Amino acid sequence: MSGQGLRIGAVGYLNSKPLVEDLQALIPGSSLEFELPSRLADRMAVGEFDVGLIPVVEFLKNRFCTYLPGLAVGCRGPVLSVCVFSKVPFDQIRSISIDEGSRTSAALLRILFHGNYWSIGNVQPLPICRSAETVDSDAVLIIGDRAMRQKLPGFPHRLDLGEEWFRQTGLPFVFAVWAVRPGLQLAHEVIEGFQAALNRGMQSLPRLAVREAALLGKDPDLCLHYLSHHIRYDLGATELAGLHLFQRRLDQLAIVPWRSIHEVHRLDSSCCR
Repeated sequence: MSGQGLRIGAVGYLNSKPLVEDLQALIPGSSLEFELPSRLADRMAVGEFDVGLIPVVEFLKNRFCTYLPGLAVGCRGPVLSVCVFSKVPFDQIRSISIDEGSRTSAALLRILFHGNYWSIGNVQPLPICRSAETVDSDAVLIIGDRAMRQKLPGFPHRLDLGEEWFRQTGLPFVFAVWAVRPGLQLAHEVIEGFQAALNRGMQSLPRLAVREAALLGKDPDLCLHYLSHHIRYDLGATELAGLHLFQRRLDQLAIVPWRSIHEVHRLDSSCCR
């Protein structure tokens, strides 16, 4: 498929913006729409998008989806934007509110707490429109732009899930990939267009950070540091090893069953076995 009529969905968070810089210009005829991670995955599942930057858990649930090579949203250590804030020490948590935009992060939370022999306890959703400070739970998991903080009033304990994953495994974590709907064959120039968009985004990070900081009401230096030091956009062998381990843990805890995953232009070969 050429770019003509290609429907692209991406998350609206700051961390996605370098991946979509000038994307529609680079893939003529395409459309681009932003959505929450969980809603984006749901809409892609019913055929509203051809390519979507969806949470990796949702990608793994669809056994026929492929992915664009070399591109992802991930981290290798602290991610800053996926954090648990708690009123009590983590081993004393008996209830937690979880950001409704999260699915991969919610699964990662279960895996990491299981690895530390901690209980999550009673789980309830945290609506996007509700402030994290107002929850009655012992702890709250928040993701995206509103998680980019070191402190949450009333919650003295903070756990960065990217940092904790790296501490437990020594591997990067992949939060999202460019998923391609089942059966869609993309032209080589379209795949190159996605890579070119990231290249442009990374080359213009200072300008992009200033632009997005104004929209978010955040400090431009914080946004630039976040994009350049916390978020990783490559999907190489080490990142795939981290994804492979995450798949194993998901399968072990009966969250998502194991499946082979494939690059969009390598439908005959598995990248993780």
